[in-house]
Amino acid sequence: MSETHIDILLVGGGIMSATLGTLLQQLDSSLKIMMVERLDQVAQESSDGWNNAGTGHAGYCELNYTPQKPDGEVEINRALGINAAFETSLQLWSYLVDTKHLSTPKSFINPTPHESFVWGDADVGFLKKRHARLSAHHLFENMEYSEDPDVLLEWMPLIMQHRKVTQKIAATRVKYGSDIDFGALTHQMVDALKASPEFQLLLGHKVETLRRKKNHRWEVKLENRHTGKTRKIDAGFVFLGAGGGALPLLQKSGIPESKGYGGFPVSGQWLVCNKPEVISQHYAKVYGKAPLGAPPMSVPHLDTRIINGKPALLFGPYAGFTTKFLKKGSFLDLVASVKSNNLKSILSAGLHNRDLTRYLVGEVFQSHKERVKALRAFYPEAKESDWTLANAGQRVQIIKNCDKKGGKLEFGTEIVAAKDGTLAALLGASPGASTSVQAMLEVLERCFKDKVASQPWQDKLKEMIPSYGESLIENAALLRKVRKRTLKTLKLN
Repeated sequence: MSETHIDILLVGGGIMSATLGTLLQQLDSSLKIMMVERLDQVAQESSDGWNNAGTGHAGYCELNYTPQKPDGEVEINRALGINAAFETSLQLWSYLVDTKHLSTPKSFINPTPHESFVWGDADVGFLKKRHARLSAHHLFENMEYSEDPDVLLEWMPLIMQHRKVTQKIAATRVKYGSDIDFGALTHQMVDALKASPEFQLLLGHKVETLRRKKNHRWEVKLENRHTGKTRKIDAGFVFLGAGGGALPLLQKSGIPESKGYGGFPVSGQWLVCNKPEVISQHYAKVYGKAPLGAPPMSVPHLDTRIINGKPALLFGPYAGFTTKFLKKGSFLDLVASVKSNNLKSILSAGLHNRDLTRYLVGEVFQSHKERVKALRAFYPEAKESDWTLANAGQRVQIIKNCDKKGGKLEFGTEIVAAKDGTLAALLGASPGASTSVQAMLEVLERCFKDKVASQPWQDKLKEMIPSYGESLIENAALLRKVRKRTLKTLKLN
């Protein structure tokens, strides 16, 4: 069996692989890059428009990014980090629009106000404190706050027009929030990559084996899912960006850094309204507070969406549990991921998250009537017949070793990389796609240290991402400068 020699192998045809491939191609156009996707199209799993919230996660409206401490103080560090990371993504996308690697902005990103909405004395008090802390920082200086029902009617008419205000209510708003079709964005990035003769896309192929050679290269055996034929790839660097499928692939690699990692799969569903007269009354992403015990991705929100160029209105997500790691995966995924090196961490995490498991099981058995009842807390006039249930994407949360508990469940993303820098994997979920550029920059810095340190790469990174190497959290003038550019280029203002 002959081998194909390449520099970069990207496993998974989603936003992460597309972003890393784009960065590498821009930094060195001579690199031979191959992307392998087991399905027959790219962006069919987590990056598909229907499989994620489509929110440009910037911490503007997501209340779970700003937890309240026991003493009442609101913690904002995570929101600051996510906001700065999203600004990094906006900079790269602006560069790609300017250089014609992406189409018109509205084909993948649209301005959609980001709003948080709460009711009751306790939650209103929390939101007021949250606004005070966030708006004092330059990253959030344009965030508005109101408890006035007339103002809220203007911000969110569908939610407010038939609401009987019998308790305190409050909301915050950032006008230049965004809705993003990550499926469209991924397709456009991959199309731009395909324009290079040094790039190859293999669809309908899955990774059978990963073996590190003595020369620190990787031998990867691929199988064509339709014909059963196999081929070998000799790669200098491998990136595992296969969403929920990244963990099993990381385990196949056998690198020491993979030991102890497990995964906790969480599924999701949306209520979808396609009734034009209802959709036209709502143009915002309105987030509330998550139910007690719910995972972070289950924060309820009523969202304007533009998917494949068409408007829709979604509410959810409703969490659920399945043993699949991918939407189009196998029910044996969870069982197959249990190894001797992660059994302790998985059992410990399960023991300490029994309430979460019960919550997810309860979500699975909800009736349509019960789901619509939750929707009516946002949209009081919602009619059951106007909404249908759709399956969202699959997420696999990280389980890792913990000295205190034996194992812990983490909600977020994490880069796992081989010590020699020849392989990296992205594990976890939210905020995921929105911070894909920052995540892939971390891959570059960890796995291509010498090249990143070189002047040509430094210059190109600064051209693509003007804030590269500097802190948008610390540098207010720089933040205002890059934000002014990205809002104009991406037509978000």
